[in-house]
Amino acid sequence: MRNHVISRKPEVLDWSQLPVLPIDNLCWTPEIDISAQAQICYDADALYVRLAAKEAVIRAEHTGPVGMPCEDSCLEFFFSPIPGDNRYLNIEFNPNGCFYLGIGSCIQDLVRLLPDSGNPFQAEPRRIDGGWEIVYQVPTAFVRRFFPDYAPVSGGTIRANFYKCGDLTPQEHYLSWNPMSCDTPAFHRPCDFGLLTFA
Repeated sequence: MRNHVISRKPEVLDWSQLPVLPIDNLCWTPEIDISAQAQICYDADALYVRLAAKEAVIRAEHTGPVGMPCEDSCLEFFFSPIPGDNRYLNIEFNPNGCFYLGIGSCIQDLVRLLPDSGNPFQAEPRRIDGGWEIVYQVPTAFVRRFFPDYAPVSGGTIRANFYKCGDLTPQEHYLSWNPMSCDTPAFHRPCDFGLLTFA
């Protein structure tokens, strides 16, 4: 299982100064020329996430609050905020900022959450040289709606995984930060989450 220490958010957030988590475990498909990485930091108010992909041919068909970004070029962050509680939040974005937000303990009981506003995580997608990225934040107050005991404090932990996928892209692909232990495509597996510790 992979481990990572989540840095505290600096006063001025400069992603170039923060550690990179490679989303480099190729799952279930032949070799591809797509790569991805994650960065994360925190303060008392939120988790701050940057996901980036190198991807020559980008698919971005879905828009709006009820699209299916996983069919497009997609970057994802799943995390279980409370130790011992297998429920997780899954946050999936495509390059248009279309997102899927869900909560559950597995794909069978996953419930899609519809936001009160169009951009609750202040997501900022953009194209970069050779690919795209998404930067957003997950407010502590939002997480506590579902996990009242959640507290991002030094020494605390969450279990998580970062993913890159594209179900209907020209090159179907599935990449993960922490390795997957199943034989067919399935990201909704808390048993395959790595460990993140708050610095």
